[in-house]
Amino acid sequence: MPRPDELLDKLGGARYLTTMDLTKGYWQVPLDADARLKSAFITPLGLYEFLTRPFGLKGAPATFQRLVDQLLRGMESFAVAYIDEICVFSQTWEDHVSQVRQVLDRLQGAGLTVKAEKCKVGMAEVSYLGHRVGSGRLKPEPAKVEVIRDWPAPHTKKQVQAFIGMAGYYRRFVPHFSAIATPITELCKKGKPDKVVWTEQCQEAFRALKEALVSGPVLANPDFDKPFMVFTDASDMGLGAVLMQEDEKGERHPIVYLSKKLLPREQHYAAIEKECLAMVWALKKLEPYLFGRHFTVYTDHSPLTWLHQMKGPTPSS
Repeated sequence: MPRPDELLDKLGGARYLTTMDLTKGYWQVPLDADARLKSAFITPLGLYEFLTRPFGLKGAPATFQRLVDQLLRGMESFAVAYIDEICVFSQTWEDHVSQVRQVLDRLQGAGLTVKAEKCKVGMAEVSYLGHRVGSGRLKPEPAKVEVIRDWPAPHTKKQVQAFIGMAGYYRRFVPHFSAIATPITELCKKGKPDKVVWTEQCQEAFRALKEALVSGPVLANPDFDKPFMVFTDASDMGLGAVLMQEDEKGERHPIVYLSKKLLPREQHYAAIEKECLAMVWALKKLEPYLFGRHFTVYTDHSPLTWLHQMKGPTPSS
């Protein structure tokens, strides 16, 4: 399955976006004879078999994703897909019309259909994978943020995990997410009671996470033709980093925030060791953005200019 953040980064600074939602989903994928036998189910009227792929099978998402990826092969520069959600992105209207037509022709040739009322054509900004994206900006989906804002205080481990899962999907928008959420995530540790003890610290972290998302955070989409800047920091409890770029006016815009809770042994490191750890950790995490490109790292001391020329898979030095 593709990573949603990689798909969102591909959209970049596109001026025109079109989203399509394939209708009937898995039911458009026929099953072969052997698979039909395995899909059999009993009803009061007898034994029945599925002729097309039903919902609920473990391998269904990956199978459908593979089908759509094969369908869009050769169009990766202007079309992305996450299961049944396709997005076409372009810089000019003429290119966009042509590229949307190419995608529709591929869908028609494969016998797939889209749900017209869910399509958005030629938009400057669209909702895609729980985000509002367009014109080089990335924001959380307002409807999802409202759900987080109105989330009641949890009383059980499962409720805590549900909140952290929802808020964590937008962690790239929240500086020091891990450090802020520590009092809440501690409740999910093995051995903790199923009925959580909701302390004042938990309530403060709960409020801080909600406030960070409700305040309308906006991130910039990366431009891989421009140099990057990486700002790193370390505290007694965690590490933080932010990837940034400058626009034509020289203003800096964040692209992604990173955070990590320190392991017990790492909490005993000296301050300078924690700063070094933050730098190494951030460069490894941001390798898809930084590999083979000029970038500048800023720490609490002095800026260091790096040219990442490593031949290995990770920037380990």
